[in-house]
Amino acid sequence: MRPPAYPPKPVPGDHIAVISPSSGLPGLLPLPYELGLKRLREEFGLEPVEYPTTRKMNSTPKERANDIHAAFADPTIKAVMASIGGDDQITVLPLLDRELIRANPKPFFGASDNTNLLMLLHSLGIVGYHGACVMTEIGRPHALHPLTADSVRAALFTSGPYELHPTEHYRDTDRDWAAPATFATEPDSQPADGWIWHQPERIVEGRAWGGNLEILSWLLMADREIERDPTAYQGGVLFLETSEEMPNREEVFRILRSMGERGLLARFPALLMGRAKAWSFQQPNSPEARRRYAAEQREAVLRALAVYAPQTMAVFDVDFGHTDPQLVIPYGGLVSVDGPAQRITVTY
Repeated sequence: MRPPAYPPKPVPGDHIAVISPSSGLPGLLPLPYELGLKRLREEFGLEPVEYPTTRKMNSTPKERANDIHAAFADPTIKAVMASIGGDDQITVLPLLDRELIRANPKPFFGASDNTNLLMLLHSLGIVGYHGACVMTEIGRPHALHPLTADSVRAALFTSGPYELHPTEHYRDTDRDWAAPATFATEPDSQPADGWIWHQPERIVEGRAWGGNLEILSWLLMADREIERDPTAYQGGVLFLETSEEMPNREEVFRILRSMGERGLLARFPALLMGRAKAWSFQQPNSPEARRRYAAEQREAVLRALAVYAPQTMAVFDVDFGHTDPQLVIPYGGLVSVDGPAQRITVTY
């Protein structure tokens, strides 16, 4: 399998497609969405272009596939960004014209359920970008987080190495997106303790593969977009993160155990684990409960690695996924994990 190629980058003034390949939440919760569009224009200098299902709840998989095709086929569109995630993008994948997308490669930005489209792009040999949905990161209350803004800007407009840095404060709690007051003040945050390194005795450079753990497990069950070549992903950097549904430690372990039984875990000499989202409106954990959840998830991951990939180096609490700030990971792009220096560098 040929290594994925980086599609051409936009420049300020270009058009960027904003699509909803999963949920049409912009139509239900317009405040973070409109704020995200405003920032794409004013802070990134891009002109958003919407599609028939961008603000439409309960659109069909075929309708969403049509929007994806339109965004990639239009020569005036220079990048594509998802509005938000969801839970059924897997139903869109069989309807996509892969040759159309392969013939019109563009930078695609999205996280969570957008792991589906990122993995499809990877299978077509196109680097995508895990992160930067319009409603969540770009439409963040009050202001863009500086680390997020810098990472998104670098991923959008530049090519080459970009060093990731741990945040000093992070947020994994949310406020009501329907309330204007939510967007008037800086979100609550708490001190971060930095990255946690496991077996940092080596330097690993490889291509990134993974995404949201729950979505990845569904793709594995459906046997979608997973390379069957036993050498696929060999020597790469696995990156994983969990959602606001907060799978418990046994579920995390069992998913990783299944990946191990399939022979996947042992192919990756390095793992980046995103900071665990440990609070939701359905489960508003106390600070102590959030710390306990993160520790239990870390223990589950290490338990799986001990059995199936005992030589793999791991880094926990890296700022990507469902917490804030959110750093962009180039899906299929090069990532360097330097254990002795405790540095992570991605190539945008």
